[in-house]
Amino acid sequence: MKKPLLALTILSLSLSSIITPIQATAALPLSVDGEQLPSLAPMLEKVTPAVVSISVEGTQVSKQRIPEQFRFFFGPEFPTEQLQERPFRGLGSGVIVNADKGYIVTNYHVINGAEKIRVKLHDGREYDAELVGGDQMSDVALLKLEKAKNLTEIKIADSDALRVGDFAVAIGNPFGLGQTVTSGIVSALGRSGLNIENFENFIQTDAAINSGNSGGALVNLKGELIGINTAILGPNGGNVGIGFAIPSNMMTNLTAQILEFGEVKRGMLGVQGGEITSELAEALGYESSKGAFVSQVVPDSAADKAGLKAGDVIVSINGKDIHSFSELRAKVATLGAGKKVSLGIIRDGKKESFDVTLGEQQNVKASADKLHEGLSGAELTNTTSSDSVQGVKVASVEKGSKAEAYQLAKGDIIIGVNRKRVKNLAEFRKVLEKQPGVLALNIQRGERTIYLVVR
Repeated sequence: MKKPLLALTILSLSLSSIITPIQATAALPLSVDGEQLPSLAPMLEKVTPAVVSISVEGTQVSKQRIPEQFRFFFGPEFPTEQLQERPFRGLGSGVIVNADKGYIVTNYHVINGAEKIRVKLHDGREYDAELVGGDQMSDVALLKLEKAKNLTEIKIADSDALRVGDFAVAIGNPFGLGQTVTSGIVSALGRSGLNIENFENFIQTDAAINSGNSGGALVNLKGELIGINTAILGPNGGNVGIGFAIPSNMMTNLTAQILEFGEVKRGMLGVQGGEITSELAEALGYESSKGAFVSQVVPDSAADKAGLKAGDVIVSINGKDIHSFSELRAKVATLGAGKKVSLGIIRDGKKESFDVTLGEQQNVKASADKLHEGLSGAELTNTTSSDSVQGVKVASVEKGSKAEAYQLAKGDIIIGVNRKRVKNLAEFRKVLEKQPGVLALNIQRGERTIYLVVR
């Protein structure tokens, strides 16, 4: 007999403005016989003021089909669709990481497309927040409160020191109910392959996480931040004890780059490879499945200059163990370009150490949201030598976004804007800074050259 399959979905945890009724249950009180029982309350009293609720407002552009009779009267050149703007609202959570400067970390998807961001503190005070910067590929955003005083910041732990089985406490704003605390353990480390983000190295926890928890805190029993709650895996959006958080060390590296450069400059090692299977380990005479196998070293890359070779197994970065190739990729990217790192290598059964200065990923995707409102929902990147023409390539377009509504498509190459030739993202950005209004985009689409007007 075939067993029914349970469909699982991975969900971001920001919450739309529609909230369904929830049934609440309460446990019977325990008799304590006058004795004090262990409690998380003292720790939480210090930590919860550092966790905030975030509400956003914005406008989504959608296409509305025009009735056929209009085409009958006005001819085939009359457009078949028109753009329609609809307001949206969303909820999420955030964590105060610098009280003096008013910096708050949240998930990028919480504030993506927002025209207004409002932050509510634990004590009920509310403030408008400014977006300092964000990174869609790693789902991290940094906000700033300009006028808020007497804030409480959270202490940040070393997430590399986490072990499976460590206690974990999730704090956030599920379903818009207000600040809520749940507890569990660290169920797994280095989770990847979930297709939530481009660079995945998640903490998995069974602490109950639900919609609205996005950007909230995952803390240890000392009240130190170990991760930023990001997504859940469950049937029909329900919680089944599988939640994911971005490690605090990864978050710290990303926000530091946003503050320094205004964007994330990802590091690049310059190796190709994969995970170590039992067959590969046997062939290499390697007695562990941990590490990242190097199948190829890119010529003239940071790895090549440092002396790495195909067949090497990378087992550590700066003394911290590497368990998989996906973990290596995520850590190298988030450490940032120009950083000097020490790699632990197994070569021919012997341990060696290599010092490497990470290069910069030249073909990094950039969110178009901050460039122009009409381009929101598109990811842009520089073209490569394999493209037919130099310009700014559209790497992806979100469904229901303004970019899609203006008919921008994946694979388009923007070669000009407002009659000015652009060959890369830097030139494109400069033109938009000087001419922020209506855009006339000259686009290479396949073998055709077309024009799109974006407002």
